[in-house]
Amino acid sequence: FSDSENRNLEQLPKLSFKNLMGGKFTSSYEKYVSDQFALRDFWIGVKSDTDRTIGKKENNDVYLGKDGFLIQKFNKPEDKDLKDKVETINSFDNLTPNINKYFMLVPTAVKILEDKLPNYVSDSDELTYIDKVKKSINNDINFVDLYDTLSSKKDEYIFYKTDHHWTTKGAYYAYDELSKKMGITPKGEEYFNIQKVTDEFYGSLYSKGGFRHLNPDSIELYLPKDDEKYKVEYLDEDKSYESLYDMNNINKKDKYTVFFNGNHPLIKITTNKGEGRKLLVVKDSYANSFIPFLTSNFSEIYMVDLRYYSEGLNTLIQENQINDMLILYNANTFFEDPSIKNLSE
Repeated sequence: FSDSENRNLEQLPKLSFKNLMGGKFTSSYEKYVSDQFALRDFWIGVKSDTDRTIGKKENNDVYLGKDGFLIQKFNKPEDKDLKDKVETINSFDNLTPNINKYFMLVPTAVKILEDKLPNYVSDSDELTYIDKVKKSINNDINFVDLYDTLSSKKDEYIFYKTDHHWTTKGAYYAYDELSKKMGITPKGEEYFNIQKVTDEFYGSLYSKGGFRHLNPDSIELYLPKDDEKYKVEYLDEDKSYESLYDMNNINKKDKYTVFFNGNHPLIKITTNKGEGRKLLVVKDSYANSFIPFLTSNFSEIYMVDLRYYSEGLNTLIQENQINDMLILYNANTFFEDPSIKNLSE
């Protein structure tokens, strides 16, 4: 694992006749050599500094934008891959007709903050592909369109400058929009004590792009003024806590993991609110800073990350009598990561 790039590095692939003849071994070995060479982090920084000196503003799919913004490039998905993902979602919907479903496919900074992109970068097409998904999913799935909401707030601090996530404020505005779809009353910002827990956060894009000499981000927590109580169970570790936040992670490289200590296969949150309403959230890491806003509306929330979860979702729904489901992904993860195809398994 690379702390500076905040990702797992390629491991030495296993040699087999099938992999060798199919070309998979050669491809994986090249990635392994690229990832594991000595002083990798140092040379990434040197390369990006050199690129910056000659005016290049893109490195490793990260743009060096205006006003110190690092913005992740949008890569168009293959048509068949996108079709397979949509069909998976629709198939799962057909199998679970009694569940109220909501789908948030979050446009990222590359679209919302396109005025911050380098001048030579053309339209990313991200919104075009989000619209394709919106038009292709079953009609009974409530699609939560966030483009207008986030665009109207683009001059506020709704995306980190050095990280690919939205900020807690950005997540709050999305919560407000979802509340309208769900028919629940959203909490105003005055309901929360907004606490800045760090102003020394260098995120994933700072690591991935290698661009240096930039100002760090800050992270805020929206803490309810009411006496909300939680039991947060990390079922993969058989551990439980009484907080949604791991404050120890403020002192680590990836400070965004202050929210739920990062990603886990399955987390169960039990609250003293919600009047028995239960929610399943199938998610990527964008949901980690979003879900705390929902704890006053649901008595139980089940967070599932399909990148790590291998059990059957239908069983989870039936055993826990769940009636509401939210699918929450940012556009980059949804279009690039194959794990949503595990939804119906």
